[in-house]
Amino acid sequence: MAYKIIVSPRAQKEIENAIDYYALYSVDAPANFIATLKEAYSTLKINPFFKVRYKNVRALKIKKFPYSLYFVFNEDENTVRVLSCFHNKRNPNKRPRV
Repeated sequence: MAYKIIVSPRAQKEIENAIDYYALYSVDAPANFIATLKEAYSTLKINPFFKVRYKNVRALKIKKFPYSLYFVFNEDENTVRVLSCFHNKRNPNKRPRV
């Protein structure tokens, strides 16, 4: 069963900020980040049953980059809602809460 990915405005802004940051220092890094992010989305479409971090919020580490996607999924509606693309070195108290 394929789940539909819904990216929240907060997550979209964090993704855009990461791409802008990588663009300052590398020509290839933004494209690599986007490709890796697409791989993570593909993984979530197939299998969103990752470890619950708190309440019903789950996380998936993005390979090769210091970010994790925090998300919730609804089995009844077949959706995965990405709440945040959170930099792993940031203050953990600022992680998204539902």
